[in-house]
Amino acid sequence: MRERRAFQSARRAREFEAFVAGAAGRLLHAATLLTAEPPNDNPRARRLLTLALAHTYASWDRLRGEDPYDRARQQLAVRFARGAWHQYGALGRSRPSPSPSPSGSVAVLARLTPQERLILVLRMYEGVAEEQTAALLGLPVERVRAICARAMTTLLHPPRGPAPAMAKVVPS
Repeated sequence: MRERRAFQSARRAREFEAFVAGAAGRLLHAATLLTAEPPNDNPRARRLLTLALAHTYASWDRLRGEDPYDRARQQLAVRFARGAWHQYGALGRSRPSPSPSPSGSVAVLARLTPQERLILVLRMYEGVAEEQTAALLGLPVERVRAICARAMTTLLHPPRGPAPAMAKVVPS
């Protein structure tokens, strides 16, 4: 009996290690997009990924027939939403203040609310259907569609800076 349990435990560990080896890079990238941290300095994203993977490992034996990547992605989204809810008071109620000079695409994503980032990452980066995203977040499909459209508009049409000063024309 002990040998069988040890064999099952070792098999479980090998299966999970193989899953992490194949999926951790993409999940970390998704977590980095969610947190809008620079890719080379992303402690919040790494913590988010660690917690999501720990939960996935804890439920590994119950995942038979399910895709472990979907479960890990779901945990990532839920944990991000829960953390953003506490950090910003209510998910999506106000725009975050810009972080100090993030780089490239991170600066663009930092302009979005946590809710907009979450929906955009799930829909556009992960390719999750509107219906699945809505079910995961407990929102109507129309709301997910509207938030995604608003986020895309914010990304594609950033707010302009102040208008340049007009040169005064002095008649001669």
